[in-house]
Amino acid sequence: MAGMVLDGKAYAKELEGELQARVEQLQKKTGGEPPILATILVGSDPASATYVRMKGNACRRVGMESQSVALPEETTTEELLATIDELNASPRVRGILLQHPVPKQIEERECFDRIAIEKDVDGVTSHGFGRMAMGEAAYGSATPAGIMRLLKRYGIDPSGKEAVVVGRSPILGKPMAMMLLGANATVTICHSRTKNLAEIVQRAEIVVGAVGRPEFIKGSWIRDGAVVVDAGYHPGGVGDIELSAVIDRCSAWTPVPGGVGPMTIATLIAQTVEAAEKAAGIA
Repeated sequence: MAGMVLDGKAYAKELEGELQARVEQLQKKTGGEPPILATILVGSDPASATYVRMKGNACRRVGMESQSVALPEETTTEELLATIDELNASPRVRGILLQHPVPKQIEERECFDRIAIEKDVDGVTSHGFGRMAMGEAAYGSATPAGIMRLLKRYGIDPSGKEAVVVGRSPILGKPMAMMLLGANATVTICHSRTKNLAEIVQRAEIVVGAVGRPEFIKGSWIRDGAVVVDAGYHPGGVGDIELSAVIDRCSAWTPVPGGVGPMTIATLIAQTVEAAEKAAGIA
């Protein structure tokens, strides 16, 4: 029997309805203009441009505004930092998103960390990560935070469960592991140099694929009844996990596409609305 589908697309739509009502309330209470999510895109990577456009569309659906800042491929670190400073200083901009990756001449970490923590709605700053890891209030990195929302929506409690995260990137694998740990799971982080990866994945009651390689995690590695979360997306509509080989045996799974991706964008928008509410003193 096939496992329960963790339908991120349906939940994101439901969440957007709630956020639209909150934005309307925010404007009634403040009498001001709608909050802005500013997105910065450096260069012309087509996938990044698509993501930025999708985020702008999501803003409009909930009644927020989107400010798109497009910078040329040859932009320097100093020029990008100056752009971030301008957005930090703007009273209407409540969230700032720097689209990853940036061209190689730019110090990406320095630029991420320049974003004011109260506007770090994508959860990319070192300060925000540290606060989240310590159990303090912070906006979590949008993809893992979206996954945690999705698990909660479908009544999946990580507490006491053994979770394996395959991938250790600073904006996905590492914060995912910290969030699961914060939810009282027992967490193992695996990566490209992990020995006996199949055996480790076999133990997991929750498996999160965040390695960035198409179908790298084989269905045969995953135990019966596991919760399978695939945070990858590759050409041909496949993720990081060989889902076709496991959906009949797992207890729950995220489709690709339509699982984690919509939750990433919905969480980014939700955190921007929350930032606007905090700035208005009504959160």
